[in-house]
Amino acid sequence: MGASGGVTRSTLRQQIADALRDEVLAGRLRPRVEFTVKQIAEQYGVSATPVREALFDLSAQGLLESDQHRGFRVREFSVADYRAMVEARALVIDGVFRRIFDGTGSASAVIGAHRAALVSVRRRGEEASRAARGGDLDILIGYDLRFWRELGAVIGNAYISDFLQRLRMQAWAFAVPYLRGDGDGVRDWLWHGHRELVEAITMADGPAVRAVLDDYYAHGLNWADRLAHGDPPHPGHT
Repeated sequence: MGASGGVTRSTLRQQIADALRDEVLAGRLRPRVEFTVKQIAEQYGVSATPVREALFDLSAQGLLESDQHRGFRVREFSVADYRAMVEARALVIDGVFRRIFDGTGSASAVIGAHRAALVSVRRRGEEASRAARGGDLDILIGYDLRFWRELGAVIGNAYISDFLQRLRMQAWAFAVPYLRGDGDGVRDWLWHGHRELVEAITMADGPAVRAVLDDYYAHGLNWADRLAHGDPPHPGHT
């Protein structure tokens, strides 16, 4: 990933941040493994400055931790952290959709204004659902993140959307090591209600939206309970 042609330091910084985020979410960059700016710069064949900036960006997103003397490492989340992420998402999203589906007719207006965007969200949801049912974790993560990011356009509040996307990336960073260690059983732990959710939103069906979201949160909390009791394998086990 050389800084040649029209690539600026800013875009290089983003490219490195995106590449490292993909490494974390794929489970290839593991918690407790420390690395330095110099090591990453040598790996990508670039100067230290955009690497340092990218690493601080990922630290601000809660994916990395930094130590002044030892460098950086992937943040290690606990089951309690994951449960708190699910609960925080539920509280925020419930509040958002309660405002949209408040019975005053605002839902149809909001959804009508984003109908074109919902067509793209539906495609993302179909791909995410298909990947989840097939247990294809790599494909699912990408489509799941894009699905929720594009769905965030309906919210119309960039601060809420950014907060939820940050939580979602942290949740995947926590979950991936467990899911990788579950072999063929991974599909049993993957939620696949994306298509049903976007269909309910498109139809402005508030009760159906809440039912799908309730299933989404219950799925996450149930998985947290199973993890707390040691049901699935520990991270890294096969």
